[in-house]
Order: sequence, then C-alpha cells, then structure tokens
Amino acid sequence: MAKKGLGRGFSSLIPTEMIVDEKIDSEFGLEYDKNQLKELEISSISPDPEQPRQHFDKEKLEELTQSIKVHGVLQPIVVVKKGPKFLIVAGERRYRASKLAGLKKIPAVVRDLSDQNRLELSLIENIQRDNLNVLETAEAYLKLREQFNLTAKEIGERVGGRSESAVLNTLRLLKLPQIVKDYIISGELKEGQARPLLKINEATINKILPKIIEENWSSRKIEQFLVNYKKQTEDSSKKVEPERLYNPFDNMVKHISKKLSTDVDIKTSARGSGKIVIKFKSKEELKRLEEILSK
Repeated sequence: MAKKGLGRGFSSLIPTEMIVDEKIDSEFGLEYDKNQLKELEISSISPDPEQPRQHFDKEKLEELTQSIKVHGVLQPIVVVKKGPKFLIVAGERRYRASKLAGLKKIPAVVRDLSDQNRLELSLIENIQRDNLNVLETAEAYLKLREQFNLTAKEIGERVGGRSESAVLNTLRLLKLPQIVKDYIISGELKEGQARPLLKINEATINKILPKIIEENWSSRKIEQFLVNYKKQTEDSSKKVEPERLYNPFDNMVKHISKKLSTDVDIKTSARGSGKIVIKFKSKEELKRLEEILSK
C-alpha cells in the first residue's frame, strides 16, 4: 500500500493509527502486496478475546469513525482463520470504527500465526501506538509468561526491546488492590503514582488513596509520605517494646511456669511489692498444684 510521497498535512487529516506501520509488519514478517488483500464481510470477523487491549476511548473511536466515513479504511486489519470466522490480530479499533461507520466489508490480510505470535503482534502493535494502559500491558506480559513459558527477558526482547526489569516492574502492578487498578484504568492515577503503593497494605491504601486522587499527589510526595509513615510506625512499636523485652521477671515467670506446668504471671507495683498469679483450668488441676506447693 502506498505510504511514501504523502504531504506533511496528511497526518493532520487522518489518524496516524490508520497509516501502515511498516516496522510492526517487518518484525513479524507481515509485509504484503495488493494481491494479498481481501475484502471480508465484517459479520465474519470477531475480536480476539485474548487481545491485550480491553478499554477503548469513546471520543477517539468516534473520531476514527468519522475519518473512515470520509476516507475509508486506509490500513487493512490483520486476521487469522478460526473455524468459520476470522479472528482479529491487529486493528480492532479500525474494525469497531468501521462497524460504527456502517461498513459491510473491511480490507484485511489473512495470516497463519501461532497463538503466541498472535498475542505478541497484538501487544507490539498496541504498545508502539501507546494504546494500552499499564495494566493491560501487564496482563499481556502475564499471558506470555504463563501460557508460553517466556522469561521476563524474553518478553522484553519480543515486545520492542524492553528491559527485563521494566517487564518485571510492570508485572508487579497486578498485585495492586482492585480499587487502585480501577483508578489506573479510569486515568485518574498514573503508573508512577501507583507503583509506590505496592509497598503498603490495602488498609493503608484505602486511607490515603482518596487524598492522593483529590490532591493529585506526585509520585515523589507519595514516596515521602511512605517514608514518614514507616518511621511513625516503627516509633510506635518501640514505645511498647521495652516493657515486653526488658521485664526483669521474665526469666522467673518462665522458671515457675515450667516447674508448675501451668501459666504464671507476676504483677508488681511502683513500690516494689507485688503478687504471683497461678492459673488453673479445673478443680483437678488446682488439686495438682496444691500437692506440688505442699512438698
């Protein structure tokens, strides 16, 4: 399909996702010529349930729909044959917009791809076009790891040269509570703001999250809050720790408890006087203790 020789103003008239992405095609051997193009009935095509992208911006979809009404579909979608129907590998937005535009047919290239290559291609297409939110990317990484036994390093190499650490950090976001994920999906919370929340428990997240959203805390401010919060928690623990660690009667209590084979407690006053409390659970146990103490 012709791509070269377009004027500078062309991209301002037609959404960039409709222009053929030769880089994506070449990485997976998807180059094609006009003879390979087919016009498929839209009714014979289905979205891929394994597609990484699950959320579509309504406003941008409407823009694409209007462009298709005027210019048609400039870049064919990529599909694979699945039984009597075709499954979308790349181009679900174009497919959705074409349906909204009232088209009955859509240009498509039919490919023979493995399930792994299908997922990889779909992931690469969306990542290179910044179409996925970070959780959708993480879910796709997880599928590549769980379904196809790829390591984080291998995943990074296959989806555009991302580092192993970048893949692992993205995967960790799946451990966030659902309420945090919902804010990420809605766009109210950015990846940088969400990442520090992995360090604290869900109860604490529920306390501070409304404030983070309302005041739009930066990731740096969230990190600083967590440093202060951790220090306050440690200080609170130290206040109750001395009595527990340095009770002068601990060894004595253990010795008497072992001798009597029951729980014993020693309580003292500020003047140094006190009492020993010997616990028993039945009359029989009380009688046993009496016999021991009478010896």
